[in-house]
Amino acid sequence: MVMAGKPQILFLIEEQSKSQRRSSINCQHLRSSIGPSKANTWILFCSLKWGKFYELYELDAEIGHKELDWKITLSGVGKCRQVGVSESGIDEAVQKLVARGYKVGRMEQIETAAQAKALRGPKATIQRELMQVLTPSTLIDGNLRPEAIHLLALKEELSQGLDGKESCTYGFAFVDAAVGRFYVGSIRDTSSRSALGALLTQLAPQELLYELGGLSKETHRALQKYSPPGLLPVMRTPLQPRSEFMDSDAAVKFMLSRGYFKHAFKATAECFEKSKESWPEALNVLPDKDLAASALGALSSHIQRLKSDGELLPNAELYPYEVYRGSLRLDGQTTTNLELLKNSANGSKSGSLLGYLDSCCTVFGKRLLHRWICHPLQNLEEINERLDAVDELILLPELTSTLRAGLRKLPDLERMIARIRGLAGSPNISFLPGTMVQRRLKLLCSATKGLQDACELLRCLKTCVDSEGHPKAHILREASAFLDGERVGPVFAEMMSIIDQNSSSTKETFQQKDDTEDGEHAGLLFHLLSMFIEHQMYWSSVVEIIARLDVLSSFVVTIHNSNGPTCRPKFVPDNPHPNQTSCINGGSLLNIKGLWHPFATGGMGGVIVPNDVQLGMADGSCKPRAMLVTGPNMGGKSTLLRATCLAIIMAQLGCYVPGESCIMSIVDIIFTRIGASDRIMSGESTFLVECTEAASILQHATSKSLVVLDELGRGTSTFDGYAIAYAVFRHLIETLDCRLLFATHYHPLTEEFSGSSFVSLQHMACSFEPPHTLMNAGRPNQPADTNDEWNKASDVGQSSCLFDKQLVFLYKLKAGACPRSYGLQVASLAGIPESIVVVAAKASEMIHSCLNKAFQAATDVNTELSHIQKQWLKSLITAGKLITFGRSSNRPLDCAEDAYDTFLCLWHEMRKL
Repeated sequence: MVMAGKPQILFLIEEQSKSQRRSSINCQHLRSSIGPSKANTWILFCSLKWGKFYELYELDAEIGHKELDWKITLSGVGKCRQVGVSESGIDEAVQKLVARGYKVGRMEQIETAAQAKALRGPKATIQRELMQVLTPSTLIDGNLRPEAIHLLALKEELSQGLDGKESCTYGFAFVDAAVGRFYVGSIRDTSSRSALGALLTQLAPQELLYELGGLSKETHRALQKYSPPGLLPVMRTPLQPRSEFMDSDAAVKFMLSRGYFKHAFKATAECFEKSKESWPEALNVLPDKDLAASALGALSSHIQRLKSDGELLPNAELYPYEVYRGSLRLDGQTTTNLELLKNSANGSKSGSLLGYLDSCCTVFGKRLLHRWICHPLQNLEEINERLDAVDELILLPELTSTLRAGLRKLPDLERMIARIRGLAGSPNISFLPGTMVQRRLKLLCSATKGLQDACELLRCLKTCVDSEGHPKAHILREASAFLDGERVGPVFAEMMSIIDQNSSSTKETFQQKDDTEDGEHAGLLFHLLSMFIEHQMYWSSVVEIIARLDVLSSFVVTIHNSNGPTCRPKFVPDNPHPNQTSCINGGSLLNIKGLWHPFATGGMGGVIVPNDVQLGMADGSCKPRAMLVTGPNMGGKSTLLRATCLAIIMAQLGCYVPGESCIMSIVDIIFTRIGASDRIMSGESTFLVECTEAASILQHATSKSLVVLDELGRGTSTFDGYAIAYAVFRHLIETLDCRLLFATHYHPLTEEFSGSSFVSLQHMACSFEPPHTLMNAGRPNQPADTNDEWNKASDVGQSSCLFDKQLVFLYKLKAGACPRSYGLQVASLAGIPESIVVVAAKASEMIHSCLNKAFQAATDVNTELSHIQKQWLKSLITAGKLITFGRSSNRPLDCAEDAYDTFLCLWHEMRKL
């Protein structure tokens, strides 16, 4: 039987033997066991157990032959195609198929042949029942990838604000099935869907459940935009309203009636009728708990249809989830732009911040690091606690080495504990064959041994720390003191003793292939599970402490292996009422000396080029909090911008930053608008994408934020783009006064803001060198900057010297503005034919000569006035009652800015007379 696409189709072969036909008919209820899949590539096939074998028929057999190279045979009256695999090989086969994106349903015998004959006669067919449907997002056992695998349910509600703008609220619930943790939450979002983007980038869900017709077009676009690249596409499964995607009341009643989340729910279905106070605390703390409850009900119902609820839901842990939860806010676009979790090339973690920091020894430590990167801290005390622990581990290299050696031996304890917790609540233990019971016993034994090793590691930590004196770092003190007074040692001894007593050799018992008494093994398994679950909270605490130590030791390894200098960041408080005219009295600041990009040194052949970034107070003097960066294409502007953002994130993670020194105040939000791309499938042009991202920045940025804008306005005409860039930049520096890095090729902006005390003009330096110099001597050490040289060359025309010298990028940030972007030189480097570049150079000279007069006329007056003179002029215009003049002509000039611009134009025209 094969189900594929939408609508789902059940294929039955009429020429099957009676027994095969009956078994196939018994599979028909699979149609109601799963929701339809939106992608035609997702296929569900059914494997039926016959004695000691699992068999597949017809189209299912073709799948087994294609994917697993099983041999097809013909059997039965109609010569039905079939393949088979022994009972011992079915688990491995299922793992391979699920890893390739298939949904796999398993039909198990629920009675023996003797029982069937005794009940229904000698010709009776053995009854079989669907035991479970395994999917890529609900797999809890086998060869799983180390990353968390999430199944997400999403509920949307649209509303209209008082300002007429659309807003939306999402309720969501998701599960990491392999860890057995369920999360619920809600977010209130704008038309940009930035919060939804943050949720999707943090989770990277493998499958998404949503109400059929319940998501807006904008939400579908966001789902498409933030679908992570990877081996498997994201499955989108629509569910029927009310029956599969219930409202909040029906969802809670459903979960109560099924006995799901026993530890979270405090009441029965009858109590719920009177009050919603009996809802789980994880739901009650949410501002939009009805939407979240509906999403949780849909998630639970879907898992129930897959027949995975027995192991996942009764003893499941339920937690509230906050997308930003008081941390440094990183929306989906920023996470993507900065390549925090995955690179933009192929979606792997190589070339990302996660890949750079990840030297963790355990897989559960790697997952914790992923969560930390998604939620950098804002609490200064917590940041310094992590930094203190990193400092102490650096000063105690022997302790760090011993700790990491022990960590490498630990299995995935987090998933093992969740698997055991699920087995304890599963009703299917009595149906498991002997070989599967043995595997579960082996899992329990491995988990017990792994926890013993973890506790021994904590004892070793305590011994090492005590020998060096009392630890200064709070995290290390807490870890070393965790086992004080612990009483689980006898539990370890008793569990291992029971296993040894019930087998002459534990290893031989686990590896034996002959038949054993299933009931005896199942009883032993149930007893050991009960003992283990009694202390599950303690085991989880051990794993949490070990994972934290693993991540902190990974930071230490990153520091030792870095290509350049690193330093501990120093945090200073913000003044809640900064003075815009002088930063001495407070305000946000960022001062990094010797900054370098931690994992993007390819531009200089692996050579580190440090730069100083100063926004706010630096060296006891006041510096502008906005930096306007110019420079050539490929000169390193974007790399500098990204490096600054990464340094802040690493600092608020509690890690050393790449640089010689770092002094900063806490950042609440990082906004980035980097790179140019359209969303052609969503009908969004490059410029629309730019403006959408800029709008989100203008709506949500605060004075404590870091805003990074790279080439805003390049997706439209030159004048419109310049106007947008000018207006946005001016608003950010004069209204928000946030830390701002603004890279642009609109050079008139540097003239416009050259006299502003709010703006620092900087450029990425480059040089012109003779080609033979580069070939003979390699890259020059520190050639002179190009500003003076280019100004001289401009007098004779750039086409005359275009090919005499080669442009060399220095990747060095220097004071002042860059006169040009050297696009023609970059075009020549890219391989555009010389004849075309020469024609372009002549055209460029002509265009510059024509536009220079128009552009210069508008800026001459501006450049002649200092910033304070401009402020005086604005006051004079207001005092001169030009606004009254506007009112008399029925065209009110509400702003002195407009009157100021008008006056400048009139003044310029009068100067021509």
